[in-house]
Amino acid sequence: MEYLVIKIGGSVMDKIPPSFYKDLVKMKVQHGVQPVLVHGGGPNISSHLELMKIQSPFINGIRKTTEPVLQVVEMILSGSTNKELVRNIIKAGGNAFGLSGVDGMLLEAKLLESEVDFGLVGEIVSVNQGILQQLAAIEMIPVVSPVAVDGLGQSYNINADCAAAAIAKALHASLCIVTDVDGVFANDKVIPAISDLEADRLIENETITGGMIPKVQSAFQTLNEGVKEVVILNGSSERILSDFIQGKDVGTTFYLKEAMKNIG
Repeated sequence: MEYLVIKIGGSVMDKIPPSFYKDLVKMKVQHGVQPVLVHGGGPNISSHLELMKIQSPFINGIRKTTEPVLQVVEMILSGSTNKELVRNIIKAGGNAFGLSGVDGMLLEAKLLESEVDFGLVGEIVSVNQGILQQLAAIEMIPVVSPVAVDGLGQSYNINADCAAAAIAKALHASLCIVTDVDGVFANDKVIPAISDLEADRLIENETITGGMIPKVQSAFQTLNEGVKEVVILNGSSERILSDFIQGKDVGTTFYLKEAMKNIG
């Protein structure tokens, strides 16, 4: 079975139209592709932490995660955000199963190795892909919250992009990053496909700037870790998933330079 891992960022979740979930539900029947959703939820986490007056600074783009912060992360990600996505899929006529990386040790992790103290931030050691395969076998769409666990039962906050990449690698799947931009731009046009060498050049000459830089760098890191394909799509666009599955020219697809040579 062919899998497609779809990572939904917290910033775009409220902008996704009903057609996205309808196309998600139809994906397996019409195209033989089993979707697996992985989601973030950073904005909701930040607003709840602020309301609860819990400090959670970002260091090098990573949220420092103390035990009180982790409790809020699990509450928002594995609770309200996860179930909202499950409900949206049900509304679209599908069947979804929400779980976190803690359940069944789907995502086994260890403390992130760093000279900086990030608290309870983890890195994934292994993925129990059999759980996802069993859910797919009973016609469920897995919806995964990026909270992981170790063998002693300690939970860890995991970057959603990293969790999605690890799951895509374990399932030998492509990775679709759903965000709130159409893709990578150059000269006011979306670049349909980009190699790592071209991306480096565009970052150097400041064609690619701001928040797109870490997205691009993360995409190539994911490819280097063994994921076969990475694409950025605008989740707020109507029928974007359907267009992508049908091979239409949407978003930006990332390839390593060797792959670009092969398709050139």
